[in-house]
Amino acid sequence: MFEEAQYFAPVATGEDGSVVVQLATSHPGFADSAYRERRNAIAALALNHVPGEPIPAVEYTAEEHQVWVLVARELAIKHRTYAATEYLRGCERLGLPKDRIPQLQEVGDLLAPLTGFRYLPAAGLVPLREFYGVLADGLFHSTQYIRHHSVPFYTPEPDVVHEVIGHANALASDRFARLYRLAGNAARRVETTEALEFVSKVFWFTLEFGVLAEDGVDKAYGAGILSSYGEIEEFRGMDILPLDLTVMGTTTYDITKYQDVLFRAESLDHLEDVVGAFWDTCDDDTIARMVAEGAGARSSV
Repeated sequence: MFEEAQYFAPVATGEDGSVVVQLATSHPGFADSAYRERRNAIAALALNHVPGEPIPAVEYTAEEHQVWVLVARELAIKHRTYAATEYLRGCERLGLPKDRIPQLQEVGDLLAPLTGFRYLPAAGLVPLREFYGVLADGLFHSTQYIRHHSVPFYTPEPDVVHEVIGHANALASDRFARLYRLAGNAARRVETTEALEFVSKVFWFTLEFGVLAEDGVDKAYGAGILSSYGEIEEFRGMDILPLDLTVMGTTTYDITKYQDVLFRAESLDHLEDVVGAFWDTCDDDTIARMVAEGAGARSSV
């Protein structure tokens, strides 16, 4: 499930070296040949990137920059009301441009002196273990394309708005960056597919869609909420449960719609104590016991 949550528009490479991003017929850009060519070209840049070399720059169009300007402005307004304080501090530290789409190399150059994180370009689906594993090294896989201009406040898949406004601002926080690294270490430590999926689900319900309490009010810190123009205003009406590792790690979710179940940490300290400690120490046996205990508890209800 979480692999699909990362990038679910498959990328195919032809025998002639051509790169094609296979958009679903329901995708806003499916019938736009110019947009599809842009997606193909941007994906090719990522596929041709040589590790250790600077990330290839995308020559964004004026229309694409305008989408960023519009969405970044409106999200910033909503962040003042709905975002956790630590995330807002990250925004101030990072100082992303508001008038244009930043290049991934540029974002990494801003992040590196703050928390040591840098970005890697992704053309499409990144294998689960690779996506999480490199977090331990301070690396984050990211797309470079931006959503279709016809629906600037909606994207069916993670784009540069999600990857940068959602994640980079969090990665500019020392405390959140440490949690990302711990998740990466956990992904490398566990060996079974089941344990890796458990780790990924805890990530999903925290660093992607996490909520924490501040002065009695629910605030979002998850990148998935904070990069979604619509979901950021809806999350407080969702079913918000107490932070529970076993429930998070065994709960299924649907990426195609707003999340209907979220989990609340009582503070950032609480998040670090529970989730951070779990990622710092978990192994296959620990997770297998948690899954078994969770199944036993559900069967006894």
